[in-house]
Amino acid sequence: MNKYVRNVLYGFLAWLIPFVASFFFYTREGKLTIDIFLFKSIMIVVGSFSAAILLIYYFKNINVDYLKEGIIVGLVWFGISIVLDVLILIPMSGMPIMDYFMQIGLRYLAIPAMSVAVGTALENKK
Repeated sequence: MNKYVRNVLYGFLAWLIPFVASFFFYTREGKLTIDIFLFKSIMIVVGSFSAAILLIYYFKNINVDYLKEGIIVGLVWFGISIVLDVLILIPMSGMPIMDYFMQIGLRYLAIPAMSVAVGTALENKK
């Protein structure tokens, strides 16, 4: 699979995995079954863990320009997550856009932080 397709596919999975996991914490009526702060913590852990695993798989096939790849992957995955949330999550939740960016959107910056860190580590290792 070419790296551009893999980049977008893994970026989609980085968004999809926590999104699907979140359904386990809601009733059919849309009520949260656990404390909101615990839910947010779980979502951060699930999102970070799944993104970290996807980054490992992504970088397995990268042999040059690790830092550049880390920056590109981080920005692409960040963008995919924001766009999908704007198209799917915000309409589902009815959350105002500013509240979304303050409560959720800003947290996606963890993805480029991790991808740049991986790229830097690999660049420094060679």
